[in-house]
Amino acid sequence: MTAKAPTAGKAKDARLILLTLAAGQFLMALDSSVMNVSIATVAEDIGTTVAGMQGAITAYTLVMAMFMISGGKVGALIGRRRAFTIGCVIYGCGSFTTSIAPNLAILMLGWSFLEGVGAALILPAIVALVASNFAVERRPAAYGLVAAAAAIAIGLGPLIGGVATTFFSWRWVFAGEVVVVLVILVLARRAADAPPEHRPRIDLVGAVLSAVGIGLFVYGLLRTSEWGWFLPKAGAPSWFALSPVVWLMLGGLLLVWFFFRWEARLVARGTEPLVDPEFLHNRQLTGGLTMFLFQYLVQMGVFFVVPLYLSVALGLSAIKTGVLILPLSISLLASAIGIPKFRPDASPRRVVKLGLLAMLAGALVLLAALDADSGAAVVIVPMLLIGLGMGALASQLGAVTVSAVPDEQSAEVGGIQNTVTNLGASIGTAVAGSILITVLTSSFLTTIEQNPAIPAEVTSQANVKLAGGAPFLSDAQLTTALDEAGANSAVTQAALDANATARIDGLRAALAILALAALTALFFTQRIPATQPGAARPGAR
Repeated sequence: MTAKAPTAGKAKDARLILLTLAAGQFLMALDSSVMNVSIATVAEDIGTTVAGMQGAITAYTLVMAMFMISGGKVGALIGRRRAFTIGCVIYGCGSFTTSIAPNLAILMLGWSFLEGVGAALILPAIVALVASNFAVERRPAAYGLVAAAAAIAIGLGPLIGGVATTFFSWRWVFAGEVVVVLVILVLARRAADAPPEHRPRIDLVGAVLSAVGIGLFVYGLLRTSEWGWFLPKAGAPSWFALSPVVWLMLGGLLLVWFFFRWEARLVARGTEPLVDPEFLHNRQLTGGLTMFLFQYLVQMGVFFVVPLYLSVALGLSAIKTGVLILPLSISLLASAIGIPKFRPDASPRRVVKLGLLAMLAGALVLLAALDADSGAAVVIVPMLLIGLGMGALASQLGAVTVSAVPDEQSAEVGGIQNTVTNLGASIGTAVAGSILITVLTSSFLTTIEQNPAIPAEVTSQANVKLAGGAPFLSDAQLTTALDEAGANSAVTQAALDANATARIDGLRAALAILALAALTALFFTQRIPATQPGAARPGAR
């Protein structure tokens, strides 16, 4: 891709272009974090459950993961700036639809689908537009500022969501996004769109195989809490005596394998593939992508579990939940911006290792401290540690992946990178939610079975009704449900005690899985370069 550096007279335009692209990146990252502190409020407002909100959150990142690679190719076909603006229009329509959503179905149409499709066009275009608007020597700083915008959005998202939900409505967040999109559309006209050296061919077969494969795999993960991991739960469908989850995940992996075989066949025939299979042999690129996968898996898992503890288990308001997550935001921003500024020559491998260890330590500290009597303050130190680790990874991984390929492949790598991050986010939310609900259900049923205050017929009814998964309920919600069912005070108190214990057990199990993921990632850090990527390498950043 040919870069045209802005002249001195166009310095103001260059700043506006960078501001525009950073605003787009901010908006994409904001949506992934702003809703988590409002899960309970939104669920009540649109008449759904925590499990329903888990599905909406997962579907949003899943749609992006499914279409991100194809979105990058569409940008190469119609022009990056045009893809960016079309994506913004679609995204704005999705934000407006979400802001007026009366139920879960409309919310998922606006937020999960339309915003996801819009983001799939926007994010790969941002990577390419930075390359086409800034000279090679200025790109690292430009990419760094764009990455910082994402870090700021992740950091401030919970607080923004908390303030809006507490004092106004969560709907105003999405209405505000429409206004931001309109401003971005006006400013985007200043961006230069370097013409591609050739008009790429869209590999439709590869696009379908990759999208359906990823979709089936993550959808299977999402349904584990209701259908069971291997054996079907009571009342759940059964495919050849096994849970459909097994077949969905196997089918998804098989289609991804077919996708890579198809891409290799296209290359052998001299036809342009959707993804160059040679990328799989690029040690630095695959190392960076692997770390992105684990970072977002742990990150979004934490952003799903911790707000649930604060807002549902402790019954805190959305703004108080956002304030308690603020330590994560502060340490994330400090490390994401501070490490490149004060230690620009730090070993990427060492920084990534320390970041993963910080995330692991944060998850373990919270896991050890969490119990039925713990209060809100128990999350402060873990949030600081996890945010520190997230920021450390964010400060290095973008440069690692972008510098692994020549300039002309930057947009393609941008699409793959965003696919991997959203796949990690989908898996993190789905697995954390599934483990939480599964363990909560098992713990709740076991506890009430052992409690003599609860009649045998009530225990039997609970086993039947909750066989597919118990809802994650606050004490107030459970009390209301029991009062409507005509339960006496002894049964109500016993159920409340069982629910409190089960919630903590579920949260601990989810945190243990996230800690295991952070630990597993350490085994792949050898693929991260030990020195900062060399700018002198021909054709690379």
